This record gives sequence, structure tokens and C-alpha cells, in this order.
Amino acid sequence: MGNTVSCCVSPGGSPKLPRPEDRVESYQINTDFSDDTGPYLQHISDRELPDDLALESNPSDHARASTIFLSKSQTDVILTTRSLCQISPGLLSKKYSSCSTIFIDDSTVSQPNLKSTIKCVTLAIYYHIKNRDSDRSLDIFDEKKHPLSRDLVPDDYFRTDPEHKLIYRFVRTLFSAAQLTAECAIVTLVYLERLLTYAEIDICPCNWKRIVLGAILLASKVWDDQAVWNVDYCQILKDITVEDMNEMERHFLELLQFNINVPASVYAKYYFDLRSLADDNNLSFPLEPLSNERAHKLEAISRLCEDKYRDLSRAAMRRSFSADNLVGIRRSNAVLS
Repeated sequence: MGNTVSCCVSPGGSPKLPRPEDRVESYQINTDFSDDTGPYLQHISDRELPDDLALESNPSDHARASTIFLSKSQTDVILTTRSLCQISPGLLSKKYSSCSTIFIDDSTVSQPNLKSTIKCVTLAIYYHIKNRDSDRSLDIFDEKKHPLSRDLVPDDYFRTDPEHKLIYRFVRTLFSAAQLTAECAIVTLVYLERLLTYAEIDICPCNWKRIVLGAILLASKVWDDQAVWNVDYCQILKDITVEDMNEMERHFLELLQFNINVPASVYAKYYFDLRSLADDNNLSFPLEPLSNERAHKLEAISRLCEDKYRDLSRAAMRRSFSADNLVGIRRSNAVLS
């Protein structure tokens, strides 16, 4: 249609690729007409910034990226599976649901099981340490330079990898003394992987306690309504000072670039990946038969979540009311299992 640039291309032809000297930096349509192919229309993939693609590879920020701990555990999972194949099938007894009996655990995304979640999170930390790429660290997290207790730190403290039981006891002590929730444990793992990605460091024998402590400290303040003060952790660990806790928290936030937001999709991804990690390592959540009492309890929890969602929606409507809401809003009922 005259000299007007059209978005249609002839079926028999295809857009001609531009030469390097013909590319423009302002992401505009190149209207350089070739012989018989028509104007060149830049593909949408050429307009995407590479930084956006790099950000989406961070699992602590984007739900589409795979968690780091699950990928680090795959090597050991394959070896464990091969060894289990040599065991008699009778030893691998597992509960399965039937027509008369339904086995179900009491862990959900909104209310995970505390003990099982802590075991899974500490197992993820264990695989981070065991299958680390290198020993990159920072002085603020070095236990030799900033000890958590008055006990003498051995000279070979950076050579021996901690066992899963040791990591579990350390985290369980903090969660029990501070009365933290299972959701806080999942957020702790999100912050830990975000720190490793942003600061480009590794969690290793010389820094794992202080990194885990900093992640727990930050997660408890962001997630729980009644946050634990830094002085409370000093009473739990006894020998650490408030000044050291404040300095570590400040460095942790700076290394995270003050990004403490955890989207719901990221939280759910970490929860289900932790369940997959548990299944791969025979740390399955405890299963019990579904009785009438447990069924009524699950129904009450579902009703509570539904009422809470309805209250939040009404509060949002009162805060922001526009002409778009005059038509009416329809919401589908959530099915909680």
C-alpha cells in the first residue's frame, strides 16, 4: 500500500538477515528495502536483553529455573539408587494407598511439617557443601576469623566436610530455641542459594555455620510476625557478640543487594523440590492412614485458608476501588489437597 510499512510478508519469501553494519542499536524496525523480499522486520528475540535471560537462570528469583541443591544431589542419588537395586525388595517396603485405606502426610505448602522440612533443608545444605565447585569464601563468614564459640577452631577446619547429622543438629537447635516455623526453613534455603549466586561464593566447611546463621536470621525477620532479635541469637549461641551479628547481617543484606522478596511461585518450587530430595534419599515425610479426625482437620485447614483469602480480597477491594470492579469479579474455588 504505497510507501507504508506493512507487517505482512509475501508467503513465498522470507525476511532477509541484516548485515552487521545494518543493525541499529535503538531496537527499531529496519526499513531497508531489498530486491524482492520487502522490508526487514526484526525478530522479537533480537529485542530481548541478554541480562533478562541471565536473571531468569537464578532459581531464588525465578520459578522456571531449577534449584541448585537438587542438581547437586543428583550424582549421589544415582549412586544410591544403584546400591539399593542390589538390596532385597522386601527391605524396600513402602506404603501405598488402596481403595479402603489412604495414606497421607500432614505436610502442605502452607503448613509444612517442621521436623521433616528441617531435615530436607539441612540435607540440601549438605549436598551444597559436599558437591561444591570450589572454596570461594569471604572473611565475614570465615569461622576462624569470626568464631561462633570460645572453643578452639582446629587448623584443618576447612578440610573436613560436615556430616548431615551435624548440620541438622545446628539448625534444629536454632529453630527450637527461637521457635521458628517450617516456612522459615524454606525461606532460609532460598536466601542461602541467592547469596551463593549473587556473591559468587561457595558454602564450604570454613563458612557454612555463619552463612546458615545469617540466612536464618534474615528469614526469621522477614517471614515470622514475631521476629527474633539479634541479641536473642547471642543468648542461644552464648559466645557470639551482638556487634558480630549486626555486622554479619549488614554484609548479608548487601551481598543480597537488599533483595529479600520471595515470590510465592519460588517458595512453592523450593517446597516441592525439597520433597523430591526427600524421596530420592529415603527421607519421605511420615505417612499415616487418613482417618475421620484427620479428614476433618484437613477440611478445617482448607476452610481457614479460604476464609483468609476472602478477607484479603475484601481488604484489597476496600483499599482500591475503580470502575473496573463495577462489573463484578468471579473467582474459582481453590482445591486444597
